[in-house]
Amino acid sequence: MKFMRVGTPGAEKPVLLSGGRHYDLSGITADIDGAFLADDGIARVRAAQAGLPEIDVTGLRVGAPVARPGVVLCVGQNYAAHAAESGAPPPTTPIVFYKAPNSVVGPYDEVLIPRGSTTTDWEVELAVVIGRRARYLESPAHALDHVAGYLLSNDVSERDFQLHQSGGQWSKGKSCETFQPLGPWLVTPDELADVQSLGLRSWVNGEVRQDSSTKDMIFDVAYLIWHLSQYTVLDPGDVVNTGTPQGVGLSGRFPYLAEGDVVEVEIDGLGRQRVTMGQA
Repeated sequence: MKFMRVGTPGAEKPVLLSGGRHYDLSGITADIDGAFLADDGIARVRAAQAGLPEIDVTGLRVGAPVARPGVVLCVGQNYAAHAAESGAPPPTTPIVFYKAPNSVVGPYDEVLIPRGSTTTDWEVELAVVIGRRARYLESPAHALDHVAGYLLSNDVSERDFQLHQSGGQWSKGKSCETFQPLGPWLVTPDELADVQSLGLRSWVNGEVRQDSSTKDMIFDVAYLIWHLSQYTVLDPGDVVNTGTPQGVGLSGRFPYLAEGDVVEVEIDGLGRQRVTMGQA
C-alpha cells in the first residue's frame, strides 16, 4: 500500500493510493503519524480497504507522507563511492547525525537556500519510517519487523555550515528550514521485492547527478536499524535517512544549487520529487 497526505501545510488529509485510485482515510485516522502507526493503523486500513470512499486529489498539494516525525535520524557516508568523493575512507561504524523535524516539507514544495549560503547541496536517499518501537534489538534479523515502510528523501545540505561552521557536528548544515523533502508516498514493505536493490537517481535542471543502487550501501537497512537501537529508542513515525550515493555538489564535479534551480530525485517504487530552489 501507498500512503499520502494532501492539502495545505498543517491541514493535510490522510489518503491511501491503491490501483491508481485515491481513498480518503479520514474515517480511520486524522493523520498518518506515529500514533496511527503505533495503533496498528496499516493493518486497520488493509482490513477496511474495500469500503473506503474515493477522493479526488486533483490540484491538491502533496505533503510529506508522514506527519510530525519525533526525530529525523541520518546516516552519513553510507556509500563507499560517496565517502571517497567526500575525501574520507569508508566508515567502519555508522556515522549518525540529526535533522530538525521541522525541516520536513512535501515532495514538490519550494526549498529555501539559507541566507548567506553558497554551498547548498542535494542528496537522494532511501528513508525508513519506524512502525514499532525499536529498543536494544537483539540482532539485525529482528530489525525489519519494526519498519512501517519506506519513502523517498532528499537530504538537502549546506556544506559550509556542515563542515566549516559546524563546531564539530553536522546538524547546522542539515537542519535549515525546508531541508527535508519527503515523499510523495509512504510505501509498505510488501510493495518492494528487495529494499537493498533499488535504483536511486537525482537531477539538477534536467542533468543527471546521481545514478546508483541501494545494493552499494556499506551498512544495509536492517543493520542500521539494529545499530541505532543500541544507542537510542526509535519510536513509531520516526524517520531514518540511510545515506546518499556519489554525485553530489561536494564532489567538486558540479556547481552547488542556486535560486531557480530545479532538483528532482527518484527511487524505484517510491516515486519522484521535484522541488524548485528559492531564497530564505
